[in-house]
Amino acid sequence: MVDEVELLIEDIAFGGKGVGRLEGKAVFLPFTIAGERIAARIVREKKSFAEAELIRIIEPSPHRIAARCPYFGCCGGCAYQQMHYAHQLEWKARQVEQALRRIGKFPDPPMRPIVPSPNEYEYRNRITVHVEDGVVGFFRYNQHRLIEVEQCPIARPEVNGALRKLRARRPHDGHYTLRADAEPRLFSQINDAVAAQLAETITHLVPTDCILVVDAYCGAGFFAKRVVAGGVDPSPNEISHPRESRGHRLRLQRVIGLDWDIHAISAARLNATGIETYVAGDVGTHLAVELAKADLRLTTVIADPPAVGLSAEVRAALRQHPVATLLYVSCNPPTLARDLADLGSAFRLESVTPFDMFPQTAEIEVLAHLTANCLRTTFEPE
Repeated sequence: MVDEVELLIEDIAFGGKGVGRLEGKAVFLPFTIAGERIAARIVREKKSFAEAELIRIIEPSPHRIAARCPYFGCCGGCAYQQMHYAHQLEWKARQVEQALRRIGKFPDPPMRPIVPSPNEYEYRNRITVHVEDGVVGFFRYNQHRLIEVEQCPIARPEVNGALRKLRARRPHDGHYTLRADAEPRLFSQINDAVAAQLAETITHLVPTDCILVVDAYCGAGFFAKRVVAGGVDPSPNEISHPRESRGHRLRLQRVIGLDWDIHAISAARLNATGIETYVAGDVGTHLAVELAKADLRLTTVIADPPAVGLSAEVRAALRQHPVATLLYVSCNPPTLARDLADLGSAFRLESVTPFDMFPQTAEIEVLAHLTANCLRTTFEPE
């Protein structure tokens, strides 16, 4: 195996690795920027690709900057601290579009500008650190070994304060989630500011005549509750003055949240209004039941699945019962593209908006807005 090779980085793949070519084979190399000429060492070679590690930069990109974090390149958390933030945004938007073209087979995806984070650093409202043999920190890049960490630059000051307290008390081996506040220990969005922008966008995409919103994979009801705050169906005496959310009128009659996590559902039920119902169980099964009896013309589905994407059952329910509006939130562009392709002719893709929920990392949040191509009324009055 050659000790040192010279490569031109031509692309950046989803996940953050630069892509060069050696004798026609793709070579993946972290912490590099497209346009750079680098010297590298091949560390793993497969039939169709190879992986390498950086030895030195021969010709740096004009977008290269000094990383703010002393652990960058060793810690496995961040992938893009070496590049200007505006350039990070360009590449993340490009990776979403590439996935839609390559995997989803959309020749011209309806991309909207990426929504940046107001804070490039100090945005994470929680981190999980690991403790082993007195070492408190994160796992090293591509290794199951810990690196000692005194503070994390992308975490909020309150989180780093909790980290200092944890380190001071010399904790036992294990995993510790440190939070900026005393929020419930359930899944929630990491970046409060971007999450608020995402929720507002979703609320404004719910049609004004929508009477039913089904929030699939709802967790503790993050999106459902913000849609409810947008408006409810007014009483006859209030028809001329419906509730508004920054000028966007909603006349909801029901909001149904579905999730497999009974603890999240219990949290969602705690402060639920009269129009909210939260159901614990298989999302695909319950979604099919609800859509079968809904007026699809007046129904919106919000789906925020884990990284594996929509389950086969959920996709089947949506194909069989194409609702007027589908708002799909994804943290994984490849599975998003796969799912959109699988929904096929049932829906039209109206827009795709990336949100930079995780600056400095390779992760991307995406909102896809779809509308039904052909609605079938399956409404059965209760």
